[in-house]
Amino acid sequence: MVAKRPSASSAHPAADVLIVGSINMDLVIRTPRLPRPGQTVAAPALETIPGGKGANQAVAAARLGARVAMLGCVGSDAYGAALCEGLRREGVDTSMVSAHADAATGIACVTVANSGQNTIVIVAGANELLTPAMIEAQRAAFERARVIVCQLESPPDAVECALKLGRQLGKTVILNPAPAVGPLPTPWLAACDYLIPNETEAALLTARPVDSPDAALEAAADLHAQGARHVIITLGAHGVAYADADTRLLMPARIAQAVDTTAAGDTFVGALASSLAEGARPEAAIEFGQAAAALSVTRLGAQPSIPFRSEIAAPVPHGL
Repeated sequence: MVAKRPSASSAHPAADVLIVGSINMDLVIRTPRLPRPGQTVAAPALETIPGGKGANQAVAAARLGARVAMLGCVGSDAYGAALCEGLRREGVDTSMVSAHADAATGIACVTVANSGQNTIVIVAGANELLTPAMIEAQRAAFERARVIVCQLESPPDAVECALKLGRQLGKTVILNPAPAVGPLPTPWLAACDYLIPNETEAALLTARPVDSPDAALEAAADLHAQGARHVIITLGAHGVAYADADTRLLMPARIAQAVDTTAAGDTFVGALASSLAEGARPEAAIEFGQAAAALSVTRLGAQPSIPFRSEIAAPVPHGL
């Protein structure tokens, strides 16, 4: 493997939020409707838009007030260079992003219907090259951060290493278990301060239907009982189901006219991380995340849809 290694971690500026995860270029097709199996649907154009769950969450946290660093991998290609430059323009520290000559930058093929619903197919590419050794090499960056955020678009051993290192260092650890394929290992749940699946992911994690807000509350309580300290199941227009040691509640979503739901979940996660890094209480951070996500669905694209802090009507609340 040949890669341009990031600079020594001692040279990294301090970041409040450290995102460990995927960096993709999204190839976006907009259609009147999503095609059925075997059906061909004409589309007017193809767009290339920066994406990847990790990078989206990094941009969201940065736009919404946090100092952010990104740890991940891209290819030594035009997409990789463009994505890193885009992150830097957002104020995200990319000194821990490795560029690999023997792998292509990850891509996501996104189809978006006029209704706002989407389908996504991911080719991981260089994202698959993130290793536990790369995580351990950035221990100093973990030590300086307040919040560590992971997803499941990176190799499982790297995700596990990041979760455990964050827990060992006493940081606030967030796992957005997407894409989920089944229940998570118990040590992963025990390492999570915040576990944030959507309803489909929660169903896979709990092996039970999550087809209503009440079912989501039951699933959230189940995942909390398995070890995650705070569980937030995002339910789109139905809001979120939240469970911790003392609380079980449904928090309604803000009303929004959705035109594209791509990256709404990532916006929520990044906003929540930013708010928690400032010391907000859980329910207040959730409200801030909901406000940001509601605004994002009114716009097209992944990263282009993510709002800035100045666009959120209410200030960040620090307690309810």
